[in-house]
Amino acid sequence: MLKKLTENWVLKLLSLAFALVLWFFVMGEQRLERSYAVPLELKNMPGGLMVANEIPGYIEVRISGPRTLLMNLRLEDVGIAVDLKDLQPGLTTLKRLEERLNLPGPLKVTRLSPSYIDVKLDRVLARSVPVKVELAGEPADGYRITGVRTEPEKVIVEGAKTELDKVKMVPTEVLDVTGATDDFTTVIPLNYLGKYSHLKGKLTVEVQITVEEI
Repeated sequence: MLKKLTENWVLKLLSLAFALVLWFFVMGEQRLERSYAVPLELKNMPGGLMVANEIPGYIEVRISGPRTLLMNLRLEDVGIAVDLKDLQPGLTTLKRLEERLNLPGPLKVTRLSPSYIDVKLDRVLARSVPVKVELAGEPADGYRITGVRTEPEKVIVEGAKTELDKVKMVPTEVLDVTGATDDFTTVIPLNYLGKYSHLKGKLTVEVQITVEEI
């Protein structure tokens, strides 16, 4: 055992001396404090769920430590990854974000803004919703609109359940019928402004307008 400890003792002594010099250099070096906009990443989204609230894309992190380490610090090395695995639908507050930073030992976090995030998970659903044509203007004198049809009559909306529960119809862009005297057909965009939901498939519908003389 003693023989193994004394083997290459010169190299071991040099390594120890080098490590001590490096340690004294790092510890004795001028300390700085800098702010970084660190990207926030959400990982392992549970199946069938989605985030249904505003999440900051970056966290402002203030870090102090030896000047050399701070100057060589790369943002891609200190991103904050939040694991959503096993979270259930509802609002969850995630604290102690600084513990999710992968920083070298001598570097310390002095401030985070925000220091925590709220994550609201909601179930993802898809529903068939009627289309409503938004008309503007009046046909020519002596005429009236007697029929408004769309093809398709319904469209699919997909997204967060709490938002879909409030969606009763999907409007079109405004269709101007001013001066119309004959039936006509046109293609018009849908005007759906969901925040945590979206239209599936085509974003337009065919509108058939029937005009009759009074």
